[in-house]
Amino acid sequence: MRELLKEYRLGDMTVRYETDEEKHVGLTLYPAKMPLPDVRKQEALDALVQLKLACDAAEGCYAPGNTMRGSETVKKMKLLSQNVTVNGQETEIITILGDERGYIVSHHLHWKYGASYVDVFCEFQNKGQKEAQLELFSSFSIERISPYLDGDGHECLTVHRLRSRWSQEGCLESVPLEKLQLDACWNRDSVKCERFGQTGSLPVNNFFPWVMVQDTANGVFWGAQLYHGSSWQIELFRKDENFAVSGGLADREAGHWMKIVKPGEYFQSPKAVLTVCRTDSLDIAADRLLQSQKDTLGTLPESEEELPLIFNEYCTTWGNPSHENIVNILDALKGRGFSYFVIDCGWYKEEGVPWDISMGDYEVSKTLFPDGMEKTTAAIRAAGLKPGIWFEFETAGPASRAYHQTEHLLKRDGYPLTTSRRRFWDMNDPWVTDYLDKRLIGMLKRYGFGYLKVDYNDTIGIGCDGCESQGEGLRKNILATEAYFQKIAEEIPGIVIENCASGGHRLEPGFMALSSMASFSDAHECVEIPIIAANLHRVILPRQSQIWAVIRKDDSLKRTAYSVISTFLGRMCLSGDVTELSKEQWDVIDAGTAFYRKICPVIKDGISFRYGPEITCIRHPKGWQGLLREGTNGKAFAVLHIFDGELPDRIEIPVPLPENCACIVEEVYSDTKETVCVQGGKLVYEPSENWKAVAVLIQMNKNGDDFSRI
Repeated sequence: MRELLKEYRLGDMTVRYETDEEKHVGLTLYPAKMPLPDVRKQEALDALVQLKLACDAAEGCYAPGNTMRGSETVKKMKLLSQNVTVNGQETEIITILGDERGYIVSHHLHWKYGASYVDVFCEFQNKGQKEAQLELFSSFSIERISPYLDGDGHECLTVHRLRSRWSQEGCLESVPLEKLQLDACWNRDSVKCERFGQTGSLPVNNFFPWVMVQDTANGVFWGAQLYHGSSWQIELFRKDENFAVSGGLADREAGHWMKIVKPGEYFQSPKAVLTVCRTDSLDIAADRLLQSQKDTLGTLPESEEELPLIFNEYCTTWGNPSHENIVNILDALKGRGFSYFVIDCGWYKEEGVPWDISMGDYEVSKTLFPDGMEKTTAAIRAAGLKPGIWFEFETAGPASRAYHQTEHLLKRDGYPLTTSRRRFWDMNDPWVTDYLDKRLIGMLKRYGFGYLKVDYNDTIGIGCDGCESQGEGLRKNILATEAYFQKIAEEIPGIVIENCASGGHRLEPGFMALSSMASFSDAHECVEIPIIAANLHRVILPRQSQIWAVIRKDDSLKRTAYSVISTFLGRMCLSGDVTELSKEQWDVIDAGTAFYRKICPVIKDGISFRYGPEITCIRHPKGWQGLLREGTNGKAFAVLHIFDGELPDRIEIPVPLPENCACIVEEVYSDTKETVCVQGGKLVYEPSENWKAVAVLIQMNKNGDDFSRI
């Protein structure tokens, strides 16, 4: 039998804690403005903390191999207390659970006034006499999704998650529970679980650590996102009508993770962010989680305030930067408004050795820079740009001396952890820290670099030696990497750090909080760039999403505009054949950079909505895509891309029109003059050809009233 423990109103959300006869505790979230459902006294409670000790029994009912939830450890954890602390505009609810062995779990739920989300984490304390060996420990678990549906809510619950592969980041997958075989079983006792996530040091190499569950009958979304840079998991679980979602560290089965907590010690889970809202828009629900990233972004370098233009020479020199070709590029860029010039990979390589197997030693190439790097950085500054440099500081390539420093490299089963082109530094080794201080931080200071691109082009998989489990070794190594990001920022105040991992493999909130921006993808020159870029509006801040326009000398003006307009979906970065472009191509680019500057305030602060048919194959896209981004300053902009297939006669995108608001098209950008207008609350465009891109600046409200749908 269930009963209500406590309810708390947190802004437009309500959190409810319930208990049962055994003093277990469950957590439910729902929109505060909706009628509160009655406690379902007969429904089995699903605990707000999921954990398992190696010495305890697993759940039966076909759970082993599918999930470690619902273990004997969970059943032994009983409510001890619940405390609420209000400190100014911040509220924290701490629920304490414990068992007779002296093992204590504290569940922390934190809310800041005005926030559209809550932060959650858990802490395990060993106050007993024996060590505890954890093999599952969740960051969050919420139950009763959805409390507004009868029975198992069949045909009314949809799971939204973001799949991610290299150069195919953030593809939305929306699946009814029945497709995942998560409808209730006939005997109401068989465990059903969809456990998904990723294993390794690339946190977005399979899925994003993000999920939304939608009650389509009542228009309610529940959302969760993890702040974690290594192996993680999210679980969709049910035995009876009660549907639950939990997540955190990948467990022993999914991530080869175990953790020994000795008497007197404690262990804290990664942070999770949760939200709930009533809306029919996935984009609105996703934006609520994005507000957490905005709040944790911290103080960015002053140079980032206006979202300045970036030039990266990688797709110009393809890993062969030199003083000579950089000077030629600078001549083409002068006076065009670019702020950052990034020297990408290869500046350290020996003649005849590829850049991607020689990273690690990081000594400036005497062949490429015969007069030293000082002369090149001076030339960049003389052209009015801030110099940037590429490092992949966590790895070493087989052509480097560093590759053979095996006593300081990660190992698995006693052997150096090796992939085809990488070995990996042990980031917890003081020798490695000292080495990087000299080779990386020392170089940044010596040459006055104000921009650092941090790349990472492989994964160490399940983990490494050095801890009680390989998954724990991985977790600690990534924590040390994050600490080194922080050290760089502390040692060089104002430095701009770009988070890159073969493009977008680290687009996770923890790494994003350590960076000014991130490489959105490695799809440098592909037609799918705007599709990927629009996908990411649901999961990272557009102001942090660096999107490349790689312009080739053979590109038509239409293709040039197509590429430039894609960058309006985030931060503009130019690369390509810039020393060989025609005046007409530069005219298109210059007009695009001018348009970008006008929309920067909306990129920086706004909410995005995607329109158009589903793109089933992003490598060969058909149909069209529109993204409308609404700012808070009376401005909005729309980015339209028309792909292959049957040409639509007319594209219409809804535009919000508050009462007494005049909405006009202020400017249209493309390679040709295009007509776009607002009719009946919709942006209307009639395309004349495929593979076309158009951007539209909209004046939403000249009185400056807030028009946002947030």
